[in-house]
Amino acid sequence: MHWHTKLAQPQTLAAPGFESLATPTYRGSTVLFKKQADVVDDWNQAKNGYAYGLYGTPTTLELSGRIAQLEGAKHCFVVPGGQAAIALIYFAMCKAGSHALVPYNAYGPNKEMAQGLLKDLGIEVEAYDPMIGAGISELIRDNTTLIWVESPGSVTMEVQDIPAICKAAHERGAMVALDNTYAAGVLFDAFAHGVDISMQALTKYVGGHSDLLLGTVSVNTDALVEKVGKTFKQLGLAVSPDDCNLALRGLQTLGIRLAHLEASTLEVAEWLTKHPAVAQVLHPAFPSCPGHDVWKRDFTGSSSVFSFLFTEEYTAEQVEQFIDTLEMFKIGMSWGGVTSLALVYPNIERPGKDYAGRLVRLNIGLEKPADLIQDLEHAIQKISQ
Repeated sequence: MHWHTKLAQPQTLAAPGFESLATPTYRGSTVLFKKQADVVDDWNQAKNGYAYGLYGTPTTLELSGRIAQLEGAKHCFVVPGGQAAIALIYFAMCKAGSHALVPYNAYGPNKEMAQGLLKDLGIEVEAYDPMIGAGISELIRDNTTLIWVESPGSVTMEVQDIPAICKAAHERGAMVALDNTYAAGVLFDAFAHGVDISMQALTKYVGGHSDLLLGTVSVNTDALVEKVGKTFKQLGLAVSPDDCNLALRGLQTLGIRLAHLEASTLEVAEWLTKHPAVAQVLHPAFPSCPGHDVWKRDFTGSSSVFSFLFTEEYTAEQVEQFIDTLEMFKIGMSWGGVTSLALVYPNIERPGKDYAGRLVRLNIGLEKPADLIQDLEHAIQKISQ
């Protein structure tokens, strides 16, 4: 055999029997079959056997299975990111002529997709007040196929009455999809509260280190497994086994990190509630947050993201200077990692409200709360001079 051939068709030479606590990273696009009769092309590899790397390697399926187990789902689809998860749900649940509902405080790219790609495809997505609760029944039409919920909402942190919304939706035959990223899929039990489809960005808490992009879509019925799976296959939502391995590693410390982040975030938020420069703290564990009572009823804890509003005596320019003065808090998108982040939202739109560039969102990381508080105090003093 020529050495070129030996390189192209290597034999396994390492001794078998190696066992490790770490999940192996299986990379590969082509899947080999023993004979022609075994060849399949099906996304459901756990059920029908491995077909193609596009649908996931054993590393991907291991992550999928662990997320499904954690969320109490029948099946979990792993996709390239949170936005891909949102797209998968829309395309699986809606078609031309469909009507969908999305809260006006939803993740920005969700609303952008609604007014962009989906509108161009003849799918109407209507925004609604996240605090509407059972009143959403008045917005449901005969062609409403999907209702989005996101709780707490993006930036302004409103907590929705999801069981009431689910009840109204199911009475009219509509499905409810939840963006459960804030709760990391564990602080709010989506399926126990009536949700049909639960998604999250593993980019945040499961990844935990600001170094990967992944998302998941979890469903709890055989019918939804097949419906979402059909769309999943056609969209070609391949993910990196290396990123899946990082997410599997992140899962091992998720419980400890969430508990630590909750305690640190509550300490920082509590300090801000007492600061004279702060008009309002939007953290679901505080009565000042819309839907606080619902949070107490439905959630088992809080996480690392919250917002606060400067008093009216501060201008948008001063708040921007506050962000620029911070040293411990870095300026950056996303959240859920080890590093604290801060962003101002000068142009955020909420019906009937004008935050005038004074709304700041914080993500609390693994730094000592006392150091973060000192950083915040220094920046506030700087803009107050």
